[in-house]
Amino acid sequence: MGEALGLAQRLVRIDTRGGGERRAADLVAGVLDGAGFHVRVAEPVEGRANVVARLDPAAARAPVTFTGHLDTVPADPSGWPFDPLSGEIRDGRLLGRGSSDMKAGVACQVEAATRAAAEGLGDVQLVFTFGEETGCEGAERLGASSLAPTDLLIVAEPTGNRAVLGHKGTLWLKATARGVSAHGSRPELGRNALAALAAAAARVHGHADWPASPTHGPATVNVGTFHSGVQPNLVPDHAEMRVDVRTVPGFGSDDAVAAISALCGPDVEIERLLDLPGVATDPAAPGLAPVLELLAPGSSTAPPEYATYFTDASVLTARLGGPDVVVYGPGDPEQAHVTGETCSVARIETAADAFYRLLRRET
Repeated sequence: MGEALGLAQRLVRIDTRGGGERRAADLVAGVLDGAGFHVRVAEPVEGRANVVARLDPAAARAPVTFTGHLDTVPADPSGWPFDPLSGEIRDGRLLGRGSSDMKAGVACQVEAATRAAAEGLGDVQLVFTFGEETGCEGAERLGASSLAPTDLLIVAEPTGNRAVLGHKGTLWLKATARGVSAHGSRPELGRNALAALAAAAARVHGHADWPASPTHGPATVNVGTFHSGVQPNLVPDHAEMRVDVRTVPGFGSDDAVAAISALCGPDVEIERLLDLPGVATDPAAPGLAPVLELLAPGSSTAPPEYATYFTDASVLTARLGGPDVVVYGPGDPEQAHVTGETCSVARIETAADAFYRLLRRET
């Protein structure tokens, strides 16, 4: 069993569903410290930690930077065919929450870095974060002064070992309608905020004419939550929904706010909760083609791909000096956030080798 797979199993068995990343941070920090890395673990929120490690802090040359997140989305065991914290191998698959998104990717980066360190190969910086799934909270806590500038950022999110050159932006909005409460038997004396916002939600949901980008594909809008009312015999005077927007080049967050405000109408208040820019690496960037070939042979001449999900690159890119970004990891994109999440063992081994080849080239 490869070191990456063994570490991935150990990470999956640590419960980081929406928190508790400190134990996972300590695990990867211990492995990197034992390999001679200079490691810093920061815990700005109790039980939640970031890890920043570098092999040679005194090196003049900018290091390659590997990054991944240690948290996962929730998983209710009652709906799973196996323990979400299983970490078992079955039919060539690693089982458990985070196996694809993205503890296997983190493990592959750690194995490649420690293998390179053992052979005295160059420099590398690793950045592992908490709270990515809820809006890159951990990455936001990392100041630029804690990171070495880099020319290349590799994000080990699930791509099925395809080289992806960025992703859409993400905008989370809170829409609020306010009404007037009244007795349920005299609704004409009130103004029903639930009904008003439900109508707005239906307009947003039913709108199909969102712009599309030739590189990143269509913008998408999803009404994700809706809350209103106290009990049936009260006219609700407050209603709130939250909306997920994936922005694309040519349709940014300001455009999205304007469009959704128009659909909701003047009586609905719109508030931004999260606004993460998209990422778009130029496929013709100098020196990028060899990187793509090392990670995914043939990808440098294929049409560039861009992911629908967001990553910590939305936050880290500016703090690292604007590097080229490549998203590449062994997880299956279709397995992210699903019940019964798994990851291909063969792809874990392939990704670990690919990361190692990249570090060898960078020496």
